[in-house]
This record gives sequence, C-alpha cells and structure tokens, in this order.
Amino acid sequence: MYKKHFVKSLITLSLVASLSACVLEGDDGDVGPQGPTGADGAQGDQGPQGQNGQDAPRDLALQVVGRFATGVYGKSAAEIVQFHTTSNSVFAVNADSNQIEVISLTNVPTTEVGSPITDESLTSTAFTFPATVDVLDENQVTETITLGGANSIAIYGDMLAIAVEAESKVEDGAVLFYTLDALGQGTFVKAVKAGALPDMVTFTPDGSMALVANEGEPLSDYSVDPEGTVSVISITDGVPADVASTINFTDDLVFSNDLLDAEDVDTDEERMAIFMAEGVKFAGPEGNTVAKDFEPEYITVSADSSTAYVSLQESNAIAVINLEDMEVEVKGLGFKDWGMFEMDYTNRDEIASFRKLPNVYGMYQPDSIASYQWNGATFIVTANEGDSRDYDAFSEEIRVKDIIDTDELNMLLSTELQALYDATGGDDGLGRLKVTSVLGDADEDGVYEALYAYGGRSFSIYDQNIKQVYDSGHDFGRISSAVLGNDFNSAHTENKGDNRSDDKGGEPEAIDVGEINGRQYAFIGSERSGDLFVYDVTNPFNVSFVTHYNNRDFSTDFELDDDLDDPCDPNEGMNCDEVSLSGDLGPESVKFVPAENSPNGNALLIVGSEVSGTVTVYQVIEQ
Repeated sequence: MYKKHFVKSLITLSLVASLSACVLEGDDGDVGPQGPTGADGAQGDQGPQGQNGQDAPRDLALQVVGRFATGVYGKSAAEIVQFHTTSNSVFAVNADSNQIEVISLTNVPTTEVGSPITDESLTSTAFTFPATVDVLDENQVTETITLGGANSIAIYGDMLAIAVEAESKVEDGAVLFYTLDALGQGTFVKAVKAGALPDMVTFTPDGSMALVANEGEPLSDYSVDPEGTVSVISITDGVPADVASTINFTDDLVFSNDLLDAEDVDTDEERMAIFMAEGVKFAGPEGNTVAKDFEPEYITVSADSSTAYVSLQESNAIAVINLEDMEVEVKGLGFKDWGMFEMDYTNRDEIASFRKLPNVYGMYQPDSIASYQWNGATFIVTANEGDSRDYDAFSEEIRVKDIIDTDELNMLLSTELQALYDATGGDDGLGRLKVTSVLGDADEDGVYEALYAYGGRSFSIYDQNIKQVYDSGHDFGRISSAVLGNDFNSAHTENKGDNRSDDKGGEPEAIDVGEINGRQYAFIGSERSGDLFVYDVTNPFNVSFVTHYNNRDFSTDFELDDDLDDPCDPNEGMNCDEVSLSGDLGPESVKFVPAENSPNGNALLIVGSEVSGTVTVYQVIEQ
C-alpha cells in the first residue's frame, strides 16, 4: 500500500513540473546591443627565446670545371696547391722544374667539363726563384744558402711564401717572400733562414706570422740527423722579420701535467718513457733523441692565431705550440684497435676482403692537418696516412711474416696472434701486413703480443686538448671498395687493384676544411687510390659522410716507378703511354676556396696530384 502511494506521488509531481514548464517558458527576446570592449590587460612576461634549429646535412656534388696537366709523370710536377684571390690563380709547386705553376681560373666555367679525366683546359705561366739567396743568421751575419727543391707554398692576401730546402737537405733551408700583383706575378721581398728541410709553411689567420715545419730528416746512412724544429717568422706591416725565432723540442718543450716535477722530465730517457705511455712512437738507431725523432710535418693554426698544431707524423703525435709563450707540448695520439674495425690486410687475394683483427693496432700518424671552430673552440682534423722510418742505416719497417722468419727477426707471435695469422692465410694473409718492429713486444721476451700497422686508414677529429672525438673507422676502405670494386687500394703508379692493402691502404694524405652555406665540410684525398671523401663535420660530435669521387680511369694500362730517375724508363720495363688517359694519380694536397673568393661564384676544391702531374679544379655545389 505504501509502495503504490509513493509511485503515484512521483508521477503526479512529474506531470505538475512538466505543465509548469510549459506555462512558464516564453519566446526568446531580442538580443540587446553589445556592450563596449574592455581595456586590454597588462602584457605578460616574455618567455625564453628558443634555440635556433640545426639544418640537416646536405648532399654535395663535386664537378670538374678545369684541369691542368704538366705532362710530367712520377716527378712531383704538381704537388702543393694554394689560391691567390687577387689574380684568381692557383699556385702549384712543380718540384720537377723547381718552379711554381701559376694557373689562371679567371674564366673557369660553372658547368662541368666534358671529359673530367682527360681534360686539359687550364694553362700556366712559370713563377721562378733564384738558386741562391742571402739570409741573416741569428748574429745578424749575412750568409748565402744554395737552394734545393721547393717543398711548400702559402699565400696570405698578396704575400707569397715559398719554403725551400738547402742543396743538402740536412742543412738549413730558407723561406722566400714575394709580393704578388693582380696578374699573380711576384716581386721579391726577402729570404729568411729556416731549419733543416723546411717541409711546410703557413701563415697565421691574422697574417702576423709565418710558421715553418722543419722536418729534419736524416741522411740515409744516419751520419747526420738534424733536429726537427718550427721556425716562427714575425710579420709587421706586411714585412717579414729578417731572422726567425726557432722552437725546438729540448729547451722549449713543456709538460702541463702538474703531477710531473722538473726532475721527472729532465732526461731524454724520462721524456721518451712519458711520451711512449701516451702513444708516441720512437724509432731510430742508437743515440736517437726526442728532438731528433720529432719531425714536424704539417701545421694548422687556431682562428685567434694564438696556438699552432703541428703533426709529428712518424712519431704518431701532435705538437701544440703556444705562440705567445713560444713553448711546445707534445701529445701522443694513441692507437686504433683493428679488433673494433675491419681491414683488408693482404694484397695477395686481389679482392676487397675485410675482417676484424684482434691485437692488431694502427698508429694514426697524420700527414696533413687542418682546423676549424665549433662553439668557439678549435677542432683539428687529420689525414691519417702513416709513415715509417726506412733508411739504409736503420729501418723499423717489417712484414708480420718477418717476425717469425728464422732468417729475419726469428721471434714468436703470441698464441692469439699465431692463431689469427694461421686463420687469415699465413704468409699470404696477415703475414703480408707491414708493421713496425719497435712496438709489440712490450716485455721484451721475444714474443709479439700485439702488432702496430702504419696509419689509421681514416681521418680523425681532435679537440684542442688533442683528445680524439671522431674517427672515420673503416669507412674509407668500405666506401672505396663498394664504388671501385677490386680496383680499390690501387697504387698510383699502375692500375692494379688491392695492391696497397698490405701497406697503408689508400693512404689518406691531404685534407682541408671549408664552409658552404653555414655548414663545415672536410675534404680528404687518398694518395694511392685517388679517392676524394667529403664529410659534414659541422658538429664534430655528429659527423656524417656526404659523398665520394674518384677522377681516375682504372681500365688503362700503364706502369711507372717514381723511384727511378726516369719513372717511365722502358729499359726498366716501364710504360707511360696511357698515363695521360688515366686521370689524377697521387693526390698530394687539397685546397678549399670559399664561394665568396671563387671566380665562378661556387666553392672550389683544388687538388694537386704529384704522380700524374696534374691540378684539378672542382666546384662544390649543393644538390
């Protein structure tokens, strides 16, 4: 009874509510006029500014727009190249004629030439220098130097510097300075005495100094072994000083490690021990010293002109020179673990074949080096060619098979290395690889526990503390073999593929860095194979491969020997008939020219190839 009454009540209430709604709801009224807009509120605080985004890496194309050929083969007739903006000219060292080739690019096109490999569209005029020069010594006494061959050139504005060795390479050479005009012709300014075998010269970015790497190589019988040094020639108001300052690796050598006391580094033996622990390699006959062993090869300078970085190739090190205090510190580069990367280590199979090699290491041993800025800091890029000391009186260079040969070293390989030796083909496998005899038997028990090969077969990037931040690993071999097939690791003296795998591979020799539309690129040339590699290095901690180019025809038939007086001597079995059809052989140097300095408006890459005696000009454009 209660439940029914409750339900009725709910129904009644619902009906009443509905009826009430119907009665009370009227029609919508007209919309009234809109009220006035209120005053704007106070502006809020501005948020933090976002960071600029980083452009993605871009593809580049290398296009040959001109090529100069000396017609001289195997005699370094086109070696070191530089560019003079005022005259729009390439300057190239011709060691065969002992002159500088001046090659005008005024009319260089913006389209690729029809036959890049055989093109000879560019011509040159000869820039010569005297056979003797007068210089002042440190006591302001005039002496005459009989000159030998030119090794290097540098251009700053309209000033040309030529580094020339003495008639005897173990005597002091000189740097010759000229002022260049709008046609690339020079007016002699003066000669300044340098050290033994001035091998490379460069200007600081501000033009206040010319720096010279004096390599100080020994005579083949080691009867004379000069110390390696760096000459610093001050330039004031465009005029070089009469006498250079010399930085050596004895009195000027410093150690920044505060854990070392002066008595820890006051003998050659102590210094060598410290350097070797850092990955520096020493190799020489009895009586060898730190100063004799360090042979400056190439120099690059920080953007603020305060610090020079010098490659000590044979020693696997970089010297860091404070140009304000005139002090030098040497940093070892350590070793590359070929157990982490793949290498083709033999030429006997004549094919591209790669594998990891545990307990086998590479000495980076850079030749050319360059530098650039990232986030205000200096980074050094290195072409890790490798080089040995191989003279009549002393040679460190051996093949792995020589270690266990009873007629050679008559020593042993460790159990692990012997197993690897056998697994790779023995004498014709790992036995072919060239290594140094001075490393590997650390405890001197007659057993090699490790093997140390020449060069890194790569390029690397180091920070200003000479700490490696990037290495291209096995990229060069893998990329080259993918493109060239069995022609990869070919020599530059004949078309025979894979015949440098047992030595130093393609031998990255030349390097430069340049900016294109806000991004930094490294350009690396391989001496033996002729490969050109381009990497985006804008961020040294995020490097990427961009492109590869090889201006060579591997189908031609030729053979020459650059150790002969006549590299093409038919009496020695040589044949150079098809060299002119073979393209660029032996890239020795590369020079980047930014678009703003280029005669055709595009960035240029200039390559000097010493075996083919050619200078090739590429334009570098975004695709």
